[in-house]
Amino acid sequence: QVQLVESGGGLVQAGGSLTLSCAASGTIFSINVMGWYRQAPGKQRELVSTIKRDGSTNYVDSVKGRFTISRDNAKNTVALQMNSLKPEDTAVYFCNVQVSGGRLSPFIDRWGQGTQVTVSS
Repeated sequence: QVQLVESGGGLVQAGGSLTLSCAASGTIFSINVMGWYRQAPGKQRELVSTIKRDGSTNYVDSVKGRFTISRDNAKNTVALQMNSLKPEDTAVYFCNVQVSGGRLSPFIDRWGQGTQVTVSS
């Protein structure tokens, strides 16, 4: 089993910053893509950012230039630095990793429990 523990959410004023962190633990042979998704009330979950094992990144247009994703392959962690936060960034943020438990095992999506980010205007 693989567990994901998220931290770093909270309440911040518009223009402020937060850093989200996610640590994966358990039976881990390899992690492929790591990423962050978010879900605002009444809306579908959307991709925010992903980072591959080689460090290549992807961002949704609405956060480009404001958010930065990073990972530590040795520690199985992923972080999301969020700057210039806007009220529309308010959502529950979920960590997602594609993890394999063995050399011949497939990669399976695992999700964190979610952490609330609230940006006040």
